[in-house]
Amino acid sequence: MKPLMWTNPLLSRRESLRRFANGFGMLGLASLLGESTQSLSASDSFLPKPHFPPKAKRIIFLFMSGGPSHVDTFDPKPKLRELDGKPLPFEKPKLERGKTGNLFGSPYEFSKHGQSGTEISELFPHLATCADDLCVIRSMVADNINHNGACLQMNTGEQAFSRPSLGSWLLYGLGSENRNLPGYVVLSPAQPAQGAPLWSSSFLSAEYQGTLVNNLQKPVANLDNSRWSLAEQRAQLDWLRQLNQSHADSRAEDSRLSARIESFELAFRMQREAPEAFDLAGETEATRKLYGLDDPVTETFGKQCLMARRLAERGVRMVQVYHTQTSHRSSCQLWDQHGGLRTELPRNCQATDKPIAGLLKDLKSRGLLEDTLVLWGGEFGRTPTSEGTNGREHHPFGFSMWLAGGGIKGGIVHGATDDFGWHSVRDKVHVHDLHATLLHLMGIHHEKLTYRYAGRDYRLTDVHGHVVKEILA
Repeated sequence: MKPLMWTNPLLSRRESLRRFANGFGMLGLASLLGESTQSLSASDSFLPKPHFPPKAKRIIFLFMSGGPSHVDTFDPKPKLRELDGKPLPFEKPKLERGKTGNLFGSPYEFSKHGQSGTEISELFPHLATCADDLCVIRSMVADNINHNGACLQMNTGEQAFSRPSLGSWLLYGLGSENRNLPGYVVLSPAQPAQGAPLWSSSFLSAEYQGTLVNNLQKPVANLDNSRWSLAEQRAQLDWLRQLNQSHADSRAEDSRLSARIESFELAFRMQREAPEAFDLAGETEATRKLYGLDDPVTETFGKQCLMARRLAERGVRMVQVYHTQTSHRSSCQLWDQHGGLRTELPRNCQATDKPIAGLLKDLKSRGLLEDTLVLWGGEFGRTPTSEGTNGREHHPFGFSMWLAGGGIKGGIVHGATDDFGWHSVRDKVHVHDLHATLLHLMGIHHEKLTYRYAGRDYRLTDVHGHVVKEILA
């Protein structure tokens, strides 16, 4: 199926691939030989144009797998602490998973920070220094109470079926500013339980799928070729491209074949730029300390955040940073505190707090935060009621996420949950609304970025979603 292109009718898929292959033979070699690659900038004619001038050029999504507790991090509830141990004074939703007990007041103190006076938990002392850059949404809602469905919805807009991920839609709609690197990179030392469907391109062309990096010591394997020179490799690829194109011309369009052809070209171009992009050795000691690379507790996530900054400044369209590993243990869903809220939650926050604050400050000092949109959150929140004596259950009815940079108002709190943190009661923001807003900030009208598949037009927000204009700068 051919996509429904927006703005201007573009080339057919086959013709686009042919031009891409013909055009990038010499461009790839030129970049590897150190010659100018300015023709690969955002003004390149191969890149689709946004619907309107974007506020952001790229997204860094910090995904806290498992579901952080909003009432212990960004949504203070004095009433919850006051009535700690008492029954919830209203009926719980029928969707509730299992059974939880009485109200469980947060064991953590909240205080106001910055000129904005945004209230943030003591668990995030470093991030609190960035309070005036944050837009905290306290009224998020999702539709699924289980990890798999909720993670799929947060990343793809759909709870059950295979759909393209947010990063794949961005690549399809906008392309990538740097064709010597993947346009969509996923940094995750331990793969989340839901795995590849979270960054899949689904029915979009396979070339739009996220590139998983799970080895921070050697992010991209097999990039060196000691046997052949660059010119010899280029000649091999040109010959291989002709064979592949001859094979493709005699068959119906298959995005998997197109993506395979492109993968050879991308791998060739990456030989020069990818090792440098992921290499943290050249960073100053001050920068390394800013991200917490000098501390075993923060080192792993600090490396992920620093890599995200390096990829962002090199034109990668979307970087997704999964917190799936800490210094004390490895888990796919670290923020899933069914128990151990008083021990595990502080460890998670300690492992991520300094690196995230370092990322925001580093982006800001380099002038990158203006057009880089940073998003933090998980698939849902946690219940204000207790599970056992020291845990909280899954909670999609009202939870918190925050955004910074890229056209977002800083130093504001949007929306609210009730006095106990159970229901979103003011300025509710559904996952579809969040996605619509992210696309809007990237210059895309979410209702117009569509792809025809199986007889209907699909989009990231499906038939839902409204831009949350109140949080736009």
